[in-house]
Amino acid sequence: MTKAVISALVRPLLESSIPEGVKVAWIGSTDEAKREVTDADIAWVDMHDKQAMREVMLVGTQLRWVSTLYAGLDHFPVEELTARGTRVTNGVGINTVAVAEYAVLGMLSMAKGYADVVRAADRKEWLWASPGTIELYETRALIIGYGAIGSAIGERLKGFGVEVTGVARTARPDQAILGADEWRSWLGEYDWVVIATPATRETDALIGAAELAAMKPEAILVNIARGECVDQDALMTALKSKGIAGAFLDVTTPEPLPSDHELWTLPNVQISMHLSGRAQTRMFQRSAALFADNLGRYLRGEALVNEVDLALGY
Repeated sequence: MTKAVISALVRPLLESSIPEGVKVAWIGSTDEAKREVTDADIAWVDMHDKQAMREVMLVGTQLRWVSTLYAGLDHFPVEELTARGTRVTNGVGINTVAVAEYAVLGMLSMAKGYADVVRAADRKEWLWASPGTIELYETRALIIGYGAIGSAIGERLKGFGVEVTGVARTARPDQAILGADEWRSWLGEYDWVVIATPATRETDALIGAAELAAMKPEAILVNIARGECVDQDALMTALKSKGIAGAFLDVTTPEPLPSDHELWTLPNVQISMHLSGRAQTRMFQRSAALFADNLGRYLRGEALVNEVDLALGY
């Protein structure tokens, strides 16, 4: 008998797909998960509390496969999972459309100063001039992390007439993709720098003081990856000094951002509270379908969809 520990939130979507021979513990709390996972083979225990998720996985010493709808594994005990031989599958593709659309939304909002338009409407004040006058057309965007989400952003931006350059681990010059070691020298060429990379140890403070200084003063930073990918103190310094024109931040450090944090007060920043992946209605349906497919593959000994290379973190 194979034992799986799964969040009760997806039970209505998944229960009918559980094959014979799999015993499921549907859990509704961290304590339940820690109790049930000790002898489990499989776990899907996504939680808002990342530390709690980590603790559950550490307790599950017999886990052979961990599934998550998250794309990044920055909160996973990767070394322990690697040592145990635990396989991990992630949620790449589940939020691709929603996050890509949100990135474009953020860029348009920054270009047109739309946050100020909404604030004026709240005051019932009629504006006679647009707070923002940038056109995306014929601007240049560098997308750092040209995977599923990054490339989806790129394809949408091309429809607006944006010249798109991607960044991936390996350069592909014929596809306008720079390698991981060469993009920094080109930062000053772009109007938009979009961070869409997976969150790994290698991407911590990927954008720091040196990278911000290399960007042109008119450039806008867009982060829809993880807050840790940006040195936030260096970013605030650059924003206050007008070293860059602005930033659209779906993610921050920490989350939620404290109400008294200075970042909220900067006029050239828009913060969207990590809502990009949640701006959809099908996240759990897609996640459940992916898990059900992978569960069948696991039981049949077939390759799993979205299996993560734990050495790379994605």
